[in-house]
Amino acid sequence: KIISYHEAGHALVAYYAKHADPVHKITIIPRGRALGLTAQLPEDEKFNYSKSYLLAKLDVLMGGRCAEKLIFKDTSTGAGNDIAVATDIARKMVTEWGMCDKIGPLTFGKKSEEVFLGREISHSRDYSDQVSTTIDENITLFVKNAEKRADDILLKHSDNLHDIAKALLEFESISGSDMEKIIKGEKIVKLDPLEDSKPGSRRSS
Repeated sequence: KIISYHEAGHALVAYYAKHADPVHKITIIPRGRALGLTAQLPEDEKFNYSKSYLLAKLDVLMGGRCAEKLIFKDTSTGAGNDIAVATDIARKMVTEWGMCDKIGPLTFGKKSEEVFLGREISHSRDYSDQVSTTIDENITLFVKNAEKRADDILLKHSDNLHDIAKALLEFESISGSDMEKIIKGEKIVKLDPLEDSKPGSRRSS
């Protein structure tokens, strides 16, 4: 049930976040270390990411944890990877991509490549404690603001959240178009693939 609401949270935020990629599939069937998955597919192939797109991505990443908070008044370790990815994106937005208004178009943490000395590639700190504090504050702000936007979407559309989670509990996997039908109040019907293989079942030639 927690996984169903977690994935429904990701998917619903992706549906309502203006610049997010469309949802392709949602599943609660475990894959590798992932307990569930919300897959998004971009409408166009992307080689460059806008700030608005990355902010929407942060919103979606926080959607799973926010759904757990809203429904169960608690959070689980299932959001650990989402938080790690969100923090990494936010850090790059602040320190590499010049997307933080307070800091501006500057890069921090030069890579030092001294492979000939047998050392791994590392990041040297080339900025003051004051700048370090500002960087940390703005990374936190990006993630916290994303959490707030995800909270607002899920609170506003909590009926949709319940309906998508129920569908996942019933069918285990649904498509993005199934989710859209659920949001619009339409019924979705999943045909058992075994039905077609039963004797006497009608087949198209």
